[in-house]
Amino acid sequence: MPPVLELHNRHTGETLLMRRVRSGTTTILELEGGVPARGDGPPLHIHTLEREVGTVIRGTLSGIVGTERVTVPTGQTAVFPAGVLHRWWNEGDEPLWFKGTVEPVVDFDRYLQAMVAVVNAGPPDRPPFFYLAHVLYRHRATQRNVAMPAPVAAVLLPLVVLIGTLLGKYRGDDWPGSPASCTGAPEA
Repeated sequence: MPPVLELHNRHTGETLLMRRVRSGTTTILELEGGVPARGDGPPLHIHTLEREVGTVIRGTLSGIVGTERVTVPTGQTAVFPAGVLHRWWNEGDEPLWFKGTVEPVVDFDRYLQAMVAVVNAGPPDRPPFFYLAHVLYRHRATQRNVAMPAPVAAVLLPLVVLIGTLLGKYRGDDWPGSPASCTGAPEA
């Protein structure tokens, strides 16, 4: 099996396996992953440039795409268009497993690698704020977590990153979600 980047959220049990694959002039990110029974996936978010498509291999994916609630059973495909607010989870009694792609891949894998590192570094639902702010700020052009309104994020995130820098939170490369530790998925 070609090498993959494996991410595991210790709080939700969500697992993602990712690898980059060249297709002509475009790079595609292949993903595979799942969530335990009755488990949460990611919070509401937007990928401004990347489109996600996933086929459910086992279980049922529940989600929100824009303003629509979706239920995607085994064998069916979910599409999360670029620029559209979305979220997914497993509200079923069996584990959810899916396979899919993200294209064109910009920084989706590096962003998720950083977010999982930050989330895993804190208690449930309380990621370390300085590190979270750094990840959200540096990926602001391509990835948006909508828990914080955009105008607030535009003011608050650079301020928190500045304070974190002054406090020495980002010294070296040994901190959750540091750019040097988030190199993304290997290319197959």
